[in-house]
Amino acid sequence: MSVKLILQFVLALFMIAAGVNHFLKPRVYMHIMPPYLPRPRELVLISGMAEVLLGVLLLVPRTTQLAAWGLVALFVAVFPANLYMAQQPERFPKIPRALLWLRLPLQGVLILWALWYT
Repeated sequence: MSVKLILQFVLALFMIAAGVNHFLKPRVYMHIMPPYLPRPRELVLISGMAEVLLGVLLLVPRTTQLAAWGLVALFVAVFPANLYMAQQPERFPKIPRALLWLRLPLQGVLILWALWYT
């Protein structure tokens, strides 16, 4: 099994687990939503469904490329929440400031990781 295939499974499982977590702990995700976005609960649930679906589709050879493009779009779409967290560190006192800022380039890494499967 190649490293690329192993990392594809890792990304898929990560996305599925993250998506499921949106349903288990929606308030956590609602808390990180920028206030200018409407209907935070619904957006959290929609993004959780998207993460689970795209994670599963990433594992299906016929839909891997489509899922990868979907993940790229998703990672871009959630970037404002990560930026909001970095800009409002007082709202997230349990998370070190440096970690809030490190999340921003992590989005780029995730995008590149997903692009590997397009």
